[in-house]
Amino acid sequence: MKKLGIIGCGWLGNHIAERLSNRYQIFATTTTEAKVEEFKSKGYQATLVSFPNELDTEMKEWEVAKELDAIIISVPFSGIRGAQIPMNDKRQNLLKFLGDFKGQLFLMSSTGVYSQEDKEFTEDDQHAKDVESESFILEKFPQTNILRLAGLMGGERLLKNYNISGLDQVVNHIHYADIASVIEKMLDNQSESKVYNVVAPIHPNKEEVINSQKGLSYDGERTTAGRTVSPSKLIEELNFEFQHPDPRYFHL
Repeated sequence: MKKLGIIGCGWLGNHIAERLSNRYQIFATTTTEAKVEEFKSKGYQATLVSFPNELDTEMKEWEVAKELDAIIISVPFSGIRGAQIPMNDKRQNLLKFLGDFKGQLFLMSSTGVYSQEDKEFTEDDQHAKDVESESFILEKFPQTNILRLAGLMGGERLLKNYNISGLDQVVNHIHYADIASVIEKMLDNQSESKVYNVVAPIHPNKEEVINSQKGLSYDGERTTAGRTVSPSKLIEELNFEFQHPDPRYFHL
């Protein structure tokens, strides 16, 4: 059985692990002792580690990294939008942890790398080498696949559960199950050095999504303009079919 590492196995990492654990032996990192026990109960190998914003001189190379076929990095390295938190030391901590890993590598990035203009964005609008939170890993690991994830949704994460403003704005969302499917397909294809927008192809506005999730009708005009992120490259290159193409129905 192949071996898959998930660095930062939180909400998304857990869903990915559950999807792939029948095909891969899972090696997960977490920041809490309680999670270590939880992972062990699921049959995962668990490592307790955190990546502080300050340089950790005690940071050691992940012992199991050399055994792994692939690693998924699901730790945020861009800072909170609007907050200028220096991330260089945190990134250096991660690079040290990875050592000289040679296998398949995935970095979970965000569609937040694109500006807030009302237009459709493709991967060509923002090259990874020009994005600080992506380029840092490509310099050492050029084989890294960069997945720019839209707003993470699915399960208990539904728009209706949040206090939302700007109801007429279109959404860029993605269901966790489709992220797991993209990764599974890329693992099978041995993909390297790819940059993909991982975004559901349909972009209703927030009010449409919330009304649908509450079982209400939507009487307004269908929004056609706004800031959208295109998954066309992903669909074309991976021949990918979304299980959840429309955020209005993520709850079904």
